[in-house]
Amino acid sequence: MKKKLTNYLLLGPFLALLLLSSCGGKSTQTASARQVDSIAYTCSMHPQVIAYHSGNCPICSMRLIKKGGQNGTNTIIGLNDVLKPVSSTVITSVSIIKPVEKEIADSITASGYIDFDATAFNNISARFSGRIEHLYVKSALQEIDSGQILMEVYSPEMVTAQQDLIYLTKNSANETALINSAKERLLLLGINEHQIERIIKSGLPLYKLPIYSPYSGHIHDVQHMQVDRPKNEIKGFETEQALMIKEGMYIEKGQILFNVTNPHKLWAILKIDKNSAMAVHINQPVKISLQDNPNKTIFGKVNFIEPAYRPDDKNLTIRVYLTHADHSIKINSLINAAIQSNKIKVLWVPRQAVIHLGNHHLVFIKSGAVFKTREVLTGISVGNEIQIKSGISKADTLAANAQYLTDSESFIKINSHEKQ
Repeated sequence: MKKKLTNYLLLGPFLALLLLSSCGGKSTQTASARQVDSIAYTCSMHPQVIAYHSGNCPICSMRLIKKGGQNGTNTIIGLNDVLKPVSSTVITSVSIIKPVEKEIADSITASGYIDFDATAFNNISARFSGRIEHLYVKSALQEIDSGQILMEVYSPEMVTAQQDLIYLTKNSANETALINSAKERLLLLGINEHQIERIIKSGLPLYKLPIYSPYSGHIHDVQHMQVDRPKNEIKGFETEQALMIKEGMYIEKGQILFNVTNPHKLWAILKIDKNSAMAVHINQPVKISLQDNPNKTIFGKVNFIEPAYRPDDKNLTIRVYLTHADHSIKINSLINAAIQSNKIKVLWVPRQAVIHLGNHHLVFIKSGAVFKTREVLTGISVGNEIQIKSGISKADTLAANAQYLTDSESFIKINSHEKQ
């Protein structure tokens, strides 16, 4: 009996201590619950980690320290956020921006060169066969006028046709139908009415028939106008000084002898970056400046947009027709141009906010205390801004400099893995 009493006496203080501990713990827990909303903890090495309870940093396992009296409005970063791939989720504190919806008077810059207007080419061909007795034009690019003599040709065929007319006028003057037919034949072969009257009056054929130019402009050999342009090179037609046509050469009926270009009709060939191709339309105003004459400005409009890309050239090619051009504009001159586009009201972000990964474009969207990648569809670029067609809204918050958050190696690995 005495032994049992001793046991009860020993258990008494223990039970009292247990009851006190329970009450004290409950009180302490209640006090802690009241303080959890007002005390924040952070890591001295990783200040982006914020928690509202004591513990260790999920990144470096260091003991969290009190940050100070703050309201518990910030998002708690857990271990799951920290362990996400850095190529898709980043925990950091960087400058942020919001997309801006605004209208911009789009001005697309382009470069190119001056070329001949191919629609203003005029061919001079031989109407009869013969031998060139005398050539009055000696070099390419020589300027000629309409009606100017180009060469004199001896043609047995033409001598026979003239002799037929002379015979009819002398021996069959009443055969007007035959005489008119002979005259018509000579006219079709290139002899004018003044020469026909001279032949009839003198009774002698012309052994050296002159060939006149029906056009004004710069004269070229046809061979020179068909030179292939080097690929990926901004260059106009090649121009040679000496003509391929020489005195003493024989020409065939129907042979193209020369090509005459109108010096007052030119083309400005412009190359447009593919990112700005969709913003170019017919009749948009174009301001052109010459690199060799910066003080000269030419105004025109987009007259033609080539429907296909040229081989090995992924830039869009457009033409601006320059009429009434003066001689100060030289063929093959390099030019710069500004194409005035319509005002565009879309979302714009700084170029630094977009990462270009081949055919994909990404931005970092702020989600709580972390940044997550999102693919966007971009449009044209104007200055330091780029158009965003889809993928984000003006309510989203982006990292101002996406390149700062990029782990290029992990991006390459993940994207290549996704393609597989």
